[in-house]
Amino acid sequence: MVENWAWVSSSLASYMLLWSMLKMYFPHQLWFYFAWCSRKLLSFFDPYLHFTIPEFVGERMKRSEAFGAVEAYLSASCSQRARNFRAEIGKDSDRLLLSMGDNEELTDDFQGARVWWSSRSHPVQPSRSPWYQAPQEERRDYHLSFHKRHRELVINSYLSHVLREGRAVMASNRQRKLFTNIESSYWNHVPFKHPSTFDTLAIPLAKKREIIDDLIAFRNGKDYYAKIGKAWKRGYLLYGAPGTGKSTMIAAMANFLDYNIYDLELTSVKSNTELRKLFIETTGKSIIVIEDIDCSLDLTGDRKTKKKKSADDKETEDKKNAPPSLPSGMEDREKNNVTLSGLLNFIDGLWSACGEERIIVFTTNHVEKLDPALIRRGRMDKHIEMPYCCFEAFKVLAKNYTDVEEHDIFGQIKELLEEVKITPADVAESLMQKSEDKGVDERLEGLVRVLKSAKEEMQKGVVNGGGGAFMKECKI
Repeated sequence: MVENWAWVSSSLASYMLLWSMLKMYFPHQLWFYFAWCSRKLLSFFDPYLHFTIPEFVGERMKRSEAFGAVEAYLSASCSQRARNFRAEIGKDSDRLLLSMGDNEELTDDFQGARVWWSSRSHPVQPSRSPWYQAPQEERRDYHLSFHKRHRELVINSYLSHVLREGRAVMASNRQRKLFTNIESSYWNHVPFKHPSTFDTLAIPLAKKREIIDDLIAFRNGKDYYAKIGKAWKRGYLLYGAPGTGKSTMIAAMANFLDYNIYDLELTSVKSNTELRKLFIETTGKSIIVIEDIDCSLDLTGDRKTKKKKSADDKETEDKKNAPPSLPSGMEDREKNNVTLSGLLNFIDGLWSACGEERIIVFTTNHVEKLDPALIRRGRMDKHIEMPYCCFEAFKVLAKNYTDVEEHDIFGQIKELLEEVKITPADVAESLMQKSEDKGVDERLEGLVRVLKSAKEEMQKGVVNGGGGAFMKECKI
């Protein structure tokens, strides 16, 4: 045994000496040729193919989207089968994302083919550039191995399946955000945690069901929109009196679809070019909102009337009425050059197709003031009137605020709601528990007093020649 080991050691030493001499004196070109031939020879005996998905790619070392999708796809398998894994908060997520630890391996089966995933990490080489630093001290790679007979299946189907499922997991785990562009030409965001849902929304059940069905059809309509040749977007116009729940409706839509919200402040946008830039920077699965569109810039009004005014008359009037110096707020207003044409191109022009799965929502208290071109079908596809509170909506509010679904006083409230126009916000204010001393009965009786007072004010308005119902705020 000792003689055998001595022989093996001598042979290895001789091999290493010969190898070092070959590397020193072997021509550089022949060395690469020898290595290439060696790899080709080994490939005949190795039936497996290998893919590597690095964590960072590109010159600036941006985190790979493919790496994130693979990480999300494997997270479910990690929690079930891995023995060594990492737990970290994923990007734009408020949940822990489990991923494989170093040198961990998982198997996955797809349409009869078995593949192997493994995770490795390696230290980052120091950057020679003085202005660039590596984002992490180590980088991770995912390695995919499979038999070469499954090459077409893996490349054409399996990898697409991994990306699709991984993106779906990332979307479900992400933390929704509320973006705004106030006083800037770029988006700022905060976490979106509005609790509104369609279950708590105080609108008639039939209208609620209609909106939900429309949203579901849009969310599942990618192939349909491609078939009919339209950008995958949809416009909603929400109009009604203040307090009817337009903003609450938008929050319910975002929570139902799991979309981000971009609250676009038009008065902060200086030009059509800036508006286009903001639109391009929005992501898919989002709702772009312009609230109170009738109060945003000079986008309403009658365009024909405006054309009758000559340029000379306008210039004379501007010189006559302009003060010596404008306050800072008015100066910013003068710099705003967003036009109706620019806004229409933003909604329905060529640039509207630069992205997909977006919903655009306008809200207004005075739909009659809006330019017909702005709200025509195809731009604002669905017009939704937010109604005053009816008895059906009241029952939703009563359940939300008092946990009561039936009560003796409901009949009296139903009769009053049929005669009085009152917003859901006013009803909710009466039902809200402001102190522990007020029970359900007292709050419902307070609502009855508010409704009776509103009925009296309405009758006085009719007697005095006033049109419509005059709603007076009542303090209880």
